Amino acid sequence: MVKRIKGRLIGTLVMLAALITAGILGMSFYHATASIHELLTENHQLNKAVRNLTHEEQIGYAILESQTRNELGQLESVVRFVQTAANAPKTLVSEQRFTVSGDIIHFDALIVKFTNEYVKDGTERALHLWRRIYGETTTPTNGEAIEIAGTAPERYYTITESLHLRDRDIFWNAIWKLANDPTHLSQYGIQAVFGNAIYTRMQIGKVYLFKISATGQIYPEIVETY
Repeated sequence: MVKRIKGRLIGTLVMLAALITAGILGMSFYHATASIHELLTENHQLNKAVRNLTHEEQIGYAILESQTRNELGQLESVVRFVQTAANAPKTLVSEQRFTVSGDIIHFDALIVKFTNEYVKDGTERALHLWRRIYGETTTPTNGEAIEIAGTAPERYYTITESLHLRDRDIFWNAIWKLANDPTHLSQYGIQAVFGNAIYTRMQIGKVYLFKISATGQIYPEIVETY
């Protein structure tokens, strides 16, 4: 009898613990959902920072530094990838080096548009998030990450600075989520726009300038020096 009562008590406690845990998780999910709603509808500093996104032309460049063949005889390219500051193409924001198979290099970016529904001034704004780099024989999912998904890109520090510390992860996680769900913020006038990955056969001695059009499309321009 005592054992039976103890068993029921333990079962009740386990059930209560499960309900409490579910409640906490539910509240956390609700808080995150409510927060992104509040950020996109009530944060005037964020809205102002997005409105201040100006049309950019040059956003970075890539240089092929060297090419060698590995022990299997496969060509490998060392690519220097540079991102530059908004409206200051000579100012470096980040610099990375990647070893990529082959000489045809793919650069994958996510374009995020803030439409007139969000900006409300008649002019759309766009930002870009570099996702990964990979060679011709590598699948995109096996490419190397340029930016870490969910993090705040350095070149958009003005947007990040417009948010409280506790809100920054919530905002950027929601923006990066557009890579897998392009319309999940569409109710706020924000959407992801996909095009083909940018790719080019790179050569040593040339500089590949990345430029972005008014519609948010990224394209390379090849020059001899920079």
